Amino acid sequence: MPDSIMNVKLVGSLIALSLVACPLLYVFVGPSLDAHQVETLKLLLIIASCSAAFCFTVGELSSNNSQMDKLWSILPVVYTWIIALRGGMTVRLVVMAVLVTLWGARLTFNFARKGAYRLRFWEGTEDYRWQVLRSSGSFSPRWKWVAFDFFFISLYQNVLVLMTTFPALLLMNVSSPFGAVDWIAAVLMLGFIVYETVADEQQWAFQSAKWKLIGEGRRLETLPHPYDKGFNTSGLWGVSRHPNYFAEQAVWCSFYVFTIGGGCGLINWSIAGALLLIVLFMGSSAFAEEISASKYPEYGRYCSMVSKFIPGRKYVSE
Repeated sequence: MPDSIMNVKLVGSLIALSLVACPLLYVFVGPSLDAHQVETLKLLLIIASCSAAFCFTVGELSSNNSQMDKLWSILPVVYTWIIALRGGMTVRLVVMAVLVTLWGARLTFNFARKGAYRLRFWEGTEDYRWQVLRSSGSFSPRWKWVAFDFFFISLYQNVLVLMTTFPALLLMNVSSPFGAVDWIAAVLMLGFIVYETVADEQQWAFQSAKWKLIGEGRRLETLPHPYDKGFNTSGLWGVSRHPNYFAEQAVWCSFYVFTIGGGCGLINWSIAGALLLIVLFMGSSAFAEEISASKYPEYGRYCSMVSKFIPGRKYVSE
């Protein structure tokens, strides 16, 4: 069985398990939603449902399955501001919404400069991983891909994005003052947004320079160091194979910390979104590394020396 399909099945199993665990978390851990919060959740679910229908329909008609990728950085901003407005614009909710807006602006810009957005909204650069996965024989006949597109790409990812904003939903009826734990959460979240920005800028600079050299007619193995390996091993990428993924997960874990500051306990059900995001990145990073290892001979050595997410030992070139 190809590794990519094994990763898909593994993550699918973890997601299925998580979908069982999340309702149990709500029942047994943390405060229940009041009527106003439930009404707000219904509104957010309507938006998420419309987004899922849009992503599936447009993705299938255009054969571009990055429709959800385009909305990934926009929807949480919409959700958190709706929650903040309906929650009375408390200091805590406004700070959370502003931080999510900064996160969304950064991620949208990074995706936009890769050519993701077009005036013809159904066009734009598609994430290369969807292309690789879609073209694999494991999704033949086509109905298998259509099912994957509907249930995972369009439906599940929309639900997940909504769930990452659940800490704000939980805090809608909390009136406690903005305190020390909230400051810690805000500083952590802002710090990880900056960290992710630096990682993406380093990757953009590396890839732009590499492809410029290749565009001049030079082969990869003849490029000057460090471009000859084909993948970035400098800066944050020299101490973590996925510093952007690490920061992305940390951003939403920091977002959850606001619920601790709001007096909802160390563990409550709104942590589900951050946990499911970590599961998603486990599979996404494994698939990306499988592709990189097939293209670059030295990538396996890089993986053996450098941790996947948390910064650690620095990569040393031979």
